[in-house]
Amino acid sequence: MANPPSPRYELYKDKKGEWRWTYIARNGLKIAMSSEGYKAKADCIHSIDLLKASKDVPVHDATV
Repeated sequence: MANPPSPRYELYKDKKGEWRWTYIARNGLKIAMSSEGYKAKADCIHSIDLLKASKDVPVHDATV
């Protein structure tokens, strides 16, 4: 796909052959990425699903 839509998650394999994801914002910037590699693609997709499900988790201001 020449111009994939944004925002989006991109899946790829790292140098160790493990699956990772990167979140691309609407403006095309990479703003988040997986902190670990996954041996199975399904596990990588599951981590994206967990992130999506956390949209209502409160934000804590640690400076207060």
